[in-house]
Amino acid sequence: MTSTNPVPSGPGASYAAAGVDIEAGDRAVELMKEWVKKARRPESIGSLGGFAGLFDASALKRYERPLLASATDGVGTKVAVAQKMDVHDTIGHDLVAMVVDDLVVCGAEPLFMTDYICVGKVVPERVSAIVKGIAEGCVLAGCALVGGETAEHPGLLGPDEYDVAGAGTGVVEADAVLGADRVRAGDVVVAMASSGLHSNGYSLVRHVLLERAGWSLERHVAEFGRTLGEELLEPTRIYSLDCLALARRTEVHAFSHITGGGLAGNLARVVPDGLHATVDRSTWSPGAVFRTTGELGRVERAELERTLNMGVGMVAVVPPESVDAALALLGERGVDAWVAGEVTERGDRTEAVALTGDYAL
Repeated sequence: MTSTNPVPSGPGASYAAAGVDIEAGDRAVELMKEWVKKARRPESIGSLGGFAGLFDASALKRYERPLLASATDGVGTKVAVAQKMDVHDTIGHDLVAMVVDDLVVCGAEPLFMTDYICVGKVVPERVSAIVKGIAEGCVLAGCALVGGETAEHPGLLGPDEYDVAGAGTGVVEADAVLGADRVRAGDVVVAMASSGLHSNGYSLVRHVLLERAGWSLERHVAEFGRTLGEELLEPTRIYSLDCLALARRTEVHAFSHITGGGLAGNLARVVPDGLHATVDRSTWSPGAVFRTTGELGRVERAELERTLNMGVGMVAVVPPESVDAALALLGERGVDAWVAGEVTERGDRTEAVALTGDYAL
């Protein structure tokens, strides 16, 4: 049967002509290998290039009843800042932080991660820089980078555009799982300082500072002590090893990773029915980037607090007798921490968490 569709003249179609460069992808893999090697654990099996990452599960035999924990996340529109600044070796650090700090909330030790990098055009050096950040983040988190995927999507993303996502797996002993069922009236809320915005709320921050205020990323901001771009690209703090040390060396009832939804929204996830957590704003002063965003955008405090972390990246809920040891241990590990509130009976209050007072100046 003869086709009635006319055949275009000229050279035949190819994957490269469609915008996908296989050779560039191969080059990217070669460049990233040195970084992936740095993010290994003794249980890591094989090398980069297989269809699946392998991890020796016999290491779990030391557990009585090991529970696997899984988390996946991305870094949102923070990637847009990295792309505009042409700085790509920190965004992977953010990705690891967003995943492993979710895992550790239940007390799980992060074991391994995989990543997914979607690009408009494979630039090997750029992809390698992203993976470098992921590998360095894994080292800081104590987990292995066992594999990943780089996909080229011409037509869907511009040549300089990309997005990243990752998934992680951890393990925790069944009788050591942390969470709301352990929290009791009288417990103390210990706040751990964030390194900055972390990886949430960038749509609001970019709208206020870049669009409404018209600031450039190269603008030096005296309150920040550096350029706007440098402030916005400050890597998300990775708390996983600090939290694991805390859980192993003193009593912890729950952790809460402060991400989208803010301090009150995320702390509420580990406050059980019948109890209430009060957090006193006067116990800390949010960093300049939070104040500047609020002032320039005339953003209401409630809106800021449910969008940004306001200077608190992780919270531990501990019994009163563990407070001093917890603060001392975190201080030894270089984590600024303080008593921010307490847990009480809820009584006739409807909300699980209330923020009270005014931030310290």
